[in-house]
Amino acid sequence: MTAISLEPAQLNPATRGLFEPTTMAGIPLQTSFAMAPMTREQSPDGVPTSAVADYYRRRAEGGVGLIITEGILVDHESAGHETDIPRLSRPASAAGWKQVVDEVHATGGAILAQLWHQGSERSADAGPVWTPSGVREDGRPCGRAITIADIDHLISLYADAARAAHGAGFDGVEIHAAHGYLLDEFLWAATNRRTDRYGGSADGRTRLVTEIVAAVRDATTPNFPVGVRFSQFKEREFAARIASTPDELSRLLTPWVEAGASMLHASTRRLWEPAFDGSARTLAGWAKAITGLPTIAVGSVGLTADGVHDGPSTTTLAAISALRDSGELDLVALGRALLANPAWVRHVGAGRLDELVDYRKEQESVFA
Repeated sequence: MTAISLEPAQLNPATRGLFEPTTMAGIPLQTSFAMAPMTREQSPDGVPTSAVADYYRRRAEGGVGLIITEGILVDHESAGHETDIPRLSRPASAAGWKQVVDEVHATGGAILAQLWHQGSERSADAGPVWTPSGVREDGRPCGRAITIADIDHLISLYADAARAAHGAGFDGVEIHAAHGYLLDEFLWAATNRRTDRYGGSADGRTRLVTEIVAAVRDATTPNFPVGVRFSQFKEREFAARIASTPDELSRLLTPWVEAGASMLHASTRRLWEPAFDGSARTLAGWAKAITGLPTIAVGSVGLTADGVHDGPSTTTLAAISALRDSGELDLVALGRALLANPAWVRHVGAGRLDELVDYRKEQESVFA
């Protein structure tokens, strides 16, 4: 693996390590930047098109080391209702993703398939809604509580999707267990009010994700990278917490390691913020300290050109690079910054900040 064709003199010594080749869970990467998943709704009937392949290829060409796809719905009617969100287990969808994978690999990039079930975020008008306990976090009714038989079927669907991802040539998969979607609803005590083995304490709430990790591992190969994305905050409740203490977080995360997880993706609103009172350690830092697994950290990086080198001492790229150097994280994920700036990594590495476009909300509806 080679670097992204930058002259050493162009690289800021304080951030140089982010732009050099590295590995993550055994995957060779051209830089320490990842592309965070962002729903694009550009796959008619769940099938990625050549435009989707071009979209991801441009980000890999722009210096992103690891592409993480938008959420790919597991193949069940409860998983999501939007027809333009991609699937994977169906033959046509797998063929479309094979084209995407090949395009990313041709640039020297790597790519993970993110596997997703929307849970209570799914529209009830479009079909069945599965939730852990049939309620939202405030106790209002929502969908129907998933049964043990449903859980067994759901686990098999994740295994099927992982098997298809392996067959399509993906470098690994990421299980989406963040932001208030179905798997995160199991982790969150406010939405998981079950009294069976999938509820109650942290040990019960984490069981479904653990069993999915194990099934995905069994469906692929012993060295196929399996990541899990998790968060404290939810899209509808920023103050939410799945763990109030490092010990509780350990009880949630440690079983995933034992089941075969290869990496963790800590999603935060601002990656540099401390995860718990009394310590400056970030959520990614706690995840790595607890499990020993490599971590990806994401949260508000690179949204403006000025913020790359200027701003509070904890938010600049140099400060984030220092977190990496200290062992709190392995990869830095960019999300919204890459919507209007496919070559963000290359431009920042070369010091061409004048070529960056600051993030604006309307960019989320642009696909290029």
